Amino acid sequence: MTDVTLTVHRATDQIGGNCIEIATQRGRVLLDVGRPLDAPGGATGLLPKSLDLVAPVDGVLISHPHQDHYGLLEETPAQWPVFCGEATAALIKLTSGIFGVPIERDFRRWQSGETLAVGPFSVMPYLTDHSAFDAHMLLIEVGGKRIFYSGDFRIHGRKSKLVERIMAEPPSDIDVLLMEGTNLGSDKPSMSEGDLEADFVSLFRETKGRVFVAWSAQNIDRTVTLYRACLKTGRTLVVDLYTAEVLEKLAAFGKLPQPDWSAMKVVVTSAFARMYRRKGEEAFVARMVPHGMSAKKLAADPEKWVVMVRPSLVRDYEPAGVRPNSDDAWCWSMWRGYLKNEDGVRLQEWFERGGARAAHIHTSGHASPSDLRAFAKSLNPRCMVPIHGVAWDAEVDGFPPIQRLRDGEPLVI
Repeated sequence: MTDVTLTVHRATDQIGGNCIEIATQRGRVLLDVGRPLDAPGGATGLLPKSLDLVAPVDGVLISHPHQDHYGLLEETPAQWPVFCGEATAALIKLTSGIFGVPIERDFRRWQSGETLAVGPFSVMPYLTDHSAFDAHMLLIEVGGKRIFYSGDFRIHGRKSKLVERIMAEPPSDIDVLLMEGTNLGSDKPSMSEGDLEADFVSLFRETKGRVFVAWSAQNIDRTVTLYRACLKTGRTLVVDLYTAEVLEKLAAFGKLPQPDWSAMKVVVTSAFARMYRRKGEEAFVARMVPHGMSAKKLAADPEKWVVMVRPSLVRDYEPAGVRPNSDDAWCWSMWRGYLKNEDGVRLQEWFERGGARAAHIHTSGHASPSDLRAFAKSLNPRCMVPIHGVAWDAEVDGFPPIQRLRDGEPLVI
C-alpha cells in the first residue's frame, strides 16, 4: 500500500493561514493557502518555509473565499492548478480585482457531492454552513487512505442542514479528520441567524432614527438576515457598491437580495464610484445608478433607513451631512475583537460623539465547542489532527483520538 503523508505547514496552533499538504510518491495536493490573520498589509514571502515550491502539485484546493484560506494563492507557482467552487472563484476574482491585484489563475470548478480526480487523488466536496458563501468540506482519498477536511464550518447558520446531513450519514472509514477549532476556549455567541433576525427587528422598531450596521459584505447570511428584518419593519437596507456587486455576482447561486429589490438601495458614494471607474468598472456603476441614492438622502426620513457603515464610507457620509445623533442606533455585527482595530476604534468614536445608541448583534461563523465535539464524534475517525485553533491543548476531552502535530511536521498515515 502506498504511503500517504500529511503535513500541516501552517495552522496547528493558530487561527487562519491554513496550508496543508497531502502527498504520496505519485503526487500531492494542498488544502488552502491562507494568509495569516496577523500578517502586515502588503507583506509578501509569507508561504511556510516547509512548503516545497519546486516539486509539482496536482491541485490547490480552496475550501472557501476568505483571505485566511486563499490569500497566498498568488505566491504559489503559476503552473499549480487551482480547484474550488464556482461562487468561490467569482468572489476571489471580484475581491482581488477591486481591492488588490487581480488574480488571474485558471480556477477549475467543482460541484458539491460530485467526485473529481486531481492527479491520483479522489476529491469529494461537501457544501457546508459557514459565514463565507460557498464554503466546502473535503473528503480526499488516495493510496487506500481517507482524509476528511472540515474547512471552516458551523451548525447554526442558514445552511445548518448541510452539516446535519453529513452528521446523520457520515462518510465511513475516515483515517484522519482535519478539523478546525476556532471557538474552543471561547464564549463567542452561536445563536441562529433566525434569532439575530428577531433581535434586529426589535432594534429597528425601537429606534426613532437611522440604524447603522457594520457587517462583512461577503457574510451573505447576515445580509439576508438584515434584509428580512427590514421587510418586517418597513425599513430599507442601504448597501454600498461593493456589497451590491457581491450580491449581483451571486444571484445565480440562490435567491439572494438584489439591488433592484423593493427594500434595498445602493448608496453611490464618490470615493467608491471613483475606485470602480479606475478599475474600468464604469458599466457596473451605471447599472447601479437606477437603484442608487446619494448619501445626502440619508438625512431625510431617518426612520426609513438601515445603513451599511464602515470607516471608508464615513469619509463620504460626513461631507454629505450624514452624522449620527441620539435618535440613531448603531450595531457592530462582527466579532467584537475587530472593534479593537484602528478602524473599529475610529468608527466607535464617531458614533459616540453623536450620541447614537450602541448594540452588538452577531453570531460566530464557526461551530461552538459542543458542536465541534458532536461533529467529530459523528465522523468517528481513527484519529483527528487539530488545526485552526489556539486552545486545542486544553480542550481535548470529548474528541476522538488526537494526533497533535507541529507546523511542518509530517505524519505518515
